Amino acid sequence: MSAATLAPTTTPERPRVVRSGRRRVRVSTVVMTVGIAVTTLIVLLPLFIVLFTAFKPTAEVNAYPPTLLPDAWTTANFERIFTDLPFARLIGNSFLFAGGVTLFAVAFDALAAYALARIDFRGRQVLLIAIIATLMIPFQATLIPVYQIVTDLGWVNTFAGLIVPRAADAFGIFFLRQFFIGLPRDLDNAARIDGASELRVFWQIVLPNARPAILTLAIYIFVNNWNDLLWPLVFTTQQEMGTITSGLTQLTGPGGIVPYGVMMAGALVAVVPLVLAFMLVQRKFIESIATTGLK
Repeated sequence: MSAATLAPTTTPERPRVVRSGRRRVRVSTVVMTVGIAVTTLIVLLPLFIVLFTAFKPTAEVNAYPPTLLPDAWTTANFERIFTDLPFARLIGNSFLFAGGVTLFAVAFDALAAYALARIDFRGRQVLLIAIIATLMIPFQATLIPVYQIVTDLGWVNTFAGLIVPRAADAFGIFFLRQFFIGLPRDLDNAARIDGASELRVFWQIVLPNARPAILTLAIYIFVNNWNDLLWPLVFTTQQEMGTITSGLTQLTGPGGIVPYGVMMAGALVAVVPLVLAFMLVQRKFIESIATTGLK
């Protein structure tokens, strides 16, 4: 019996795969990191300039070539904003102005948005289109007519003249309407069957589930009005009724000389309440997003 010769079995070699994925990932990661770093630097550089200029003496502020870090740190600029201006009063006015506009605008915007999103009535779409159309009108185009109305009412140099014309906002109505539309109607329909009024449905069902949108809009309105310069500059002529932004414009000396160190100190103080407000609201904002739809 002849022995059959069997060829040894060999395992075929796997083709070598060039692992370029890691290299691509690393390159893309480096590019993204560099891009984020450059963007962060561009955003933060003006803030650093404001911060360091606020602590520079006048001689260093006007020196050429300019330097980023001060050679001699001083707090004289912060002392001047409180001696040259009624700065504490201006801070209080800014809080009253921005806070008042925020409270009224959020309340009226939410009510109008609820009606446009959850109540069926004739002419609703026409009214919505008219509200959205006002967003295309430049703010400067309506400034003179609004100023004339405020003057006729005797509201110049009053908080009513600052707050009432901004007590409703087309963007806020549209923003909240889009959020209200996305909320399920089962709960409010069940509440209506149980005899709940529209105001109760709005207050106890829709509003608690819309806290993220309400909080976002409130922050947006407050920051915009806190930083606004043109509105308080037009509707207030007395220094005691000004805000921080309009008050800092009065620091310009004779001949147009601008004390940049003092203005940077004032701008730095103006930013502090916004940072504190964001830190206080941030946790509530995240919690409200996490609990949306659970009530």
